[in-house]
Amino acid sequence: MWLYLVALVGMYHLVRWYRERQVVDQLQDKYVFITGCDSGFGNLLARQLDMKGLRVLAACLTEKGAETLKAQTSERLDTVILDVTKSESIAAATQWVKEHTGDRGLWGLVNNAGISGILAPNEWQTRQDFMEVLDVNLLGLIDVTLSLLPLLRKAQGRVVNVSSVVGRVPLSGGYCISKFGVEAFSDSLRRELSFFGVKVSIIEPGYFKTSISTAKKLCQDIQNTWDQSSAEVRDAYGEKFLTSCMKSLQKVELMMSSNLSLVTGCMEHALTSCHPRTRYSAGWDAKLIVLLSYMPTFLVDAIIRWNMLRPAKAL
Repeated sequence: MWLYLVALVGMYHLVRWYRERQVVDQLQDKYVFITGCDSGFGNLLARQLDMKGLRVLAACLTEKGAETLKAQTSERLDTVILDVTKSESIAAATQWVKEHTGDRGLWGLVNNAGISGILAPNEWQTRQDFMEVLDVNLLGLIDVTLSLLPLLRKAQGRVVNVSSVVGRVPLSGGYCISKFGVEAFSDSLRRELSFFGVKVSIIEPGYFKTSISTAKKLCQDIQNTWDQSSAEVRDAYGEKFLTSCMKSLQKVELMMSSNLSLVTGCMEHALTSCHPRTRYSAGWDAKLIVLLSYMPTFLVDAIIRWNMLRPAKAL
């Protein structure tokens, strides 16, 4: 009995390995639009796909970012300035993509642009703090995707949305909420677009060192939020809690992986494989958290609570 089960599992993984190694034909004729290419995952992916021969359309937030990327890549790669929080900027970028792709349509859309927001207790934050993160990470992603759907349908292409493992097991702040939204939007979109031959994949990275996740920046954001909190909130949590938060962030930064190719490798596979996965977990920590997400809620709460810092006036 056990032998048959082992053989069945082994056969499943063998077939899966074979299918995932099949690559799409004529990649050199396919256009891929990537947001957030100034640095981090987007920048590395743009250079990676350019080396593979794909026609990369890289959206950067700043002129400096666009110029730097152009200097590092071939003539196949083109850049455009895009602010995903502004509909007029998205409309202009969409028209630019149409002019470049012509009758071929858009093979790939990688929604990578994002910000970290404030990683502090929810009670310390304001509505505006949450809205700033949602505007970029979720609403901007939705706006860009909806604008480019006709071109993706024409090419029967791919949508790759960058979520996070905290979209499965949340901590505090708007970042986690935005990634929960990305997961929901991607799942619903995948089912809708399956009728048109368009595939949708979700990338769920663990903790990686990027420009949006430096401990120095996150600690400064926490300090500013603390300073703006009410006296009642500061009294409930205590100065020691604030100090411990900052020390924890510094420790987490030391554990973060600097191997961004673990993430861009997943993105590339989602764009170039004949049979892309629905979800990709990038990093060993991401895989552990994915397992955690399938545990009973009371057990997950107990594990996270055991590792959380305690406020000064906790019961």
